[in-house]
Amino acid sequence: MVYSHDLRKKALNYIENGGSMATASEVFGVTVRTLTNWIKRKKQGCLAPKKRRQSPSKIDSEKLKLYIKQNPDAYLREIAEAFGVTITAVFYACKRLKITLKKRHLSTRKGMRISEKNLDKS
Repeated sequence: MVYSHDLRKKALNYIENGGSMATASEVFGVTVRTLTNWIKRKKQGCLAPKKRRQSPSKIDSEKLKLYIKQNPDAYLREIAEAFGVTITAVFYACKRLKITLKKRHLSTRKGMRISEKNLDKS
């Protein structure tokens, strides 16, 4: 969790003015370990949170869109095999691109209700 720079300053000022770390932990809602880390970072001269780096996606967005356009009935498993990634990776890539892969029943595609289809069989 990233805490605001203001909260970090307030907590460290509280400790520097004689407050205990346990009390500061309760008052500011952070752990003693977090306070210890903040003290170390302040001594190093940088109290700002560390930059988090995001790993690049293994699935190219444009290639995924093209694949889905060419294979609209493909299951996540099939897409994952085609791209050499996990099903979960494909799911999150589709979610990021706001692509839904819902399968429609054959009866729905033909414009019939399931009950009507069953009645025709009788």
